[in-house]
Amino acid sequence: MTTTTTTDVAPRWELDSLFRGGSTSSDYAQFVDQLVADIDAADQQSKTLPQDLTTDNADEWAQWILSVQDAAERLDLAYLYALSLISQDVADVKATSHTQRASEIHSRYKALESSLESFAMRQSDEAWETLMAIDGITNIRFYLDELRRNARLKMDEPREKLALELSVNGYHAWHLLYEKLAGDLRVSVEEDGETKEISLGQNSARLSSSDRNVRRDAFEKMEGAWETVADLAAMTLNSQGGFRLSLYKNRGWDSALQEPLMRSRMTQATLDAMWNAISKSGPELKRYVRAKCDRLGIDKFCWYDQEAPIGATERKYPFEEAGDFIAEHLGSFSPEMGEFTRTAIEGKWIEAEDRPGKRAGGWCSWVPIRKQARIFMTYSNTYDALSTLAHELGHAYHGFVLKDEPAFNSAYPMTLAETASIFNEMRVNDAALRAAEGEEKLALLDLKLQATLTFFCNIRARFLFDSSFYAERKTGNIERAQLSELMKQAQQQAFFGMLDDDQGLHPLFWASKLHFFITEVPFYNYPYTFGYLFAKGVYARAMEEGPSFASNYRNLLADTGKMTTEEVAQRHLGVDLTKPDFWETAVKACLSDVDEFVALVK
Repeated sequence: MTTTTTTDVAPRWELDSLFRGGSTSSDYAQFVDQLVADIDAADQQSKTLPQDLTTDNADEWAQWILSVQDAAERLDLAYLYALSLISQDVADVKATSHTQRASEIHSRYKALESSLESFAMRQSDEAWETLMAIDGITNIRFYLDELRRNARLKMDEPREKLALELSVNGYHAWHLLYEKLAGDLRVSVEEDGETKEISLGQNSARLSSSDRNVRRDAFEKMEGAWETVADLAAMTLNSQGGFRLSLYKNRGWDSALQEPLMRSRMTQATLDAMWNAISKSGPELKRYVRAKCDRLGIDKFCWYDQEAPIGATERKYPFEEAGDFIAEHLGSFSPEMGEFTRTAIEGKWIEAEDRPGKRAGGWCSWVPIRKQARIFMTYSNTYDALSTLAHELGHAYHGFVLKDEPAFNSAYPMTLAETASIFNEMRVNDAALRAAEGEEKLALLDLKLQATLTFFCNIRARFLFDSSFYAERKTGNIERAQLSELMKQAQQQAFFGMLDDDQGLHPLFWASKLHFFITEVPFYNYPYTFGYLFAKGVYARAMEEGPSFASNYRNLLADTGKMTTEEVAQRHLGVDLTKPDFWETAVKACLSDVDEFVALVK
């Protein structure tokens, strides 16, 4: 990539092709009203249809199931539009109300889904086969079979619906309380001789400063802020964990991992094989961290040193140039991927402008009804921003591959959700590395190995904490001091003893990390590591076979919504994820840059 002295303005997206009028759109209001009416009608119809499936009423039930699928697809659009509005302008009060209403509609839809589960569970195998043979139902069989199988592991319909209803103002309300708690916290910092108050989100950016004093101050300010509300955070976490465990007990589930594994469409054997492979990565990771500490001139590695930058990446990457770079290097592997990238940029699907009033972070969502994607980020002309853009375009491409699939076949698990995004990142990162030299190359290698450290150690610490938390929570509430102790133990194990025992740990990580408080997805941690390693394995195969692998890669993505995780790997890569071979090879590939990094540091 060539350096340019010009600075272009990153683009804003357009939303009018979704609905005209922004947060006051009458089209959107009518769309949502109709969706609610259709969900209510489907709910009533489920009660009037004959409850026992026969050849005489199978077509009626098939049409009802397809109406539920249609509601799911429209709900995605309703939520996406509301999310887009509030993301582009956090002060848009009307958009906030749209988001709240979308959440309420989601609860109504989940009740409808519960009726579908109950219907599927009580039918005989013979009657079920009759239904599965009907046009429109046959091609969503995987989803329906899975739903039927999982329903048999739950409570009866009335109790499941009651739990769902109570969770809105109970279980999920704890998550909202946590977000309010975290959002209100502020810390005082000294900048340009002045003291000012900043949010924890703004403070977190200081953790990647090249100045260790700034990183340490950011960490201490964060710990201090959470110290003031740690009792409330402990109450919140205990309440959420208690709700889950009570629900699991009534379903007859012994393991807290049963729900997340069902959601991931994977087995415990696969999860164990992955973590076992990672547990052997300590020696190489220690070499990386030791070399990094030598370069930084520090004796003891601390939590706040994980994102410390080394090398120099002063080159600027204007948005237009970044888009061309991504399209070129994706296109050299798959022309379709390169063309899709240009379509997304030229179609104004990306909100990238750096301006006040936007939400932090980034996301991507495919809009099946419109056959479009929307990507939200704030582009900053840096290499990190280029990498993020490539990542989100990967998510969008995944949606594009599934564009002609029914909605139920597009619901892929979180474990496979990062495949295309991380594949894009790796492709673009390797291209940037080939063009880099000296300090810039060192910086890019460090960013790659930082990611490996995060997925292998930081996220593993979260998983170990979650595991011990749910084991302890079965006997009663866990005091905040004990939560911190469990977290320290998890960090010491996950980081292979690399973190300084006295000052290097982050005892209140259980309080400060949003992922522990997300009620929609329990164990919101291991899918990230799985996705990183799985994508690494897919990418290695792509580099080995070259462009001839592009069609196989596309087919792999197309099957992510209608197979188990293990089946996707077996069919398209010919590997058994329950065995160590694939994982050990992927781990080795992730650590392959350590030698070059250490040599460059020296």
